[in-house]
Amino acid sequence: MEIWAWALLAFAALIAGLGKTALPGSSTIAVVILASVLPARTSTAAMLLLFIVGDVFALIAYRRHADWRTLLRLAPAVVVGLLVGAVFLAVSTDGIVRRTIGVILLAMIALTLWRRHRAPARPAGDAEPGARASGRIAAGAYGTLAGFTTMVANSGGPVMSMYFLATRTPVKVFLGTSAWFFAIVNLTKVPFLAGIGLLTPEVLLLDLTLAPMVVIGALIGIRIAQRMPQQLFDRLVIALTIAGSVYLLF
Repeated sequence: MEIWAWALLAFAALIAGLGKTALPGSSTIAVVILASVLPARTSTAAMLLLFIVGDVFALIAYRRHADWRTLLRLAPAVVVGLLVGAVFLAVSTDGIVRRTIGVILLAMIALTLWRRHRAPARPAGDAEPGARASGRIAAGAYGTLAGFTTMVANSGGPVMSMYFLATRTPVKVFLGTSAWFFAIVNLTKVPFLAGIGLLTPEVLLLDLTLAPMVVIGALIGIRIAQRMPQQLFDRLVIALTIAGSVYLLF
């Protein structure tokens, strides 16, 4: 590859690490960069392995902050989304997949912002009538979409970001729950990619070369997250998710 291509891949790996430990929405940018430099199928496999490297550092930093009730609530819907995504990949073109994900993410952003505007934060224990049922519906919808988008394009991060923002999850709980969620989901996807021959020696060598940049990005992200106010964190996640969604759409 040309030197500019290696520079873009290194930058994407840095962003992948940063997204795992500080700014989840930025992971979409890493996916977009790899897909623009490498063949689509190769980029999917390479990105997955880089994300797994980032998952390790996210777990080291935030493993104790996870909300396991949320993970268990999401699990059944995520499995459904993974299965639907596998079927969708089998019958759709790359263009349809990208535009579908872009539309879904922009719709999730609009819904999240509308809900946050209409429902200001309530004191702990002061639950809105019907909130429990509404929470189950939201977990089902977001979980299905997360499973679907992570299967078809390694882009489940923005959907989960919108779910955690909609539920007003604090920064460290957001990052800890995301870390466990994607560590489990990404490891589950490895046998599928290996089974269809995408984890080639070339892909493994490429990821071995780029892995140090993921580590650097993850360590920078940990330092940033420790100093980031909740409001700034929310705004950056939304802005990065919109940027990635618009790119996928157009």
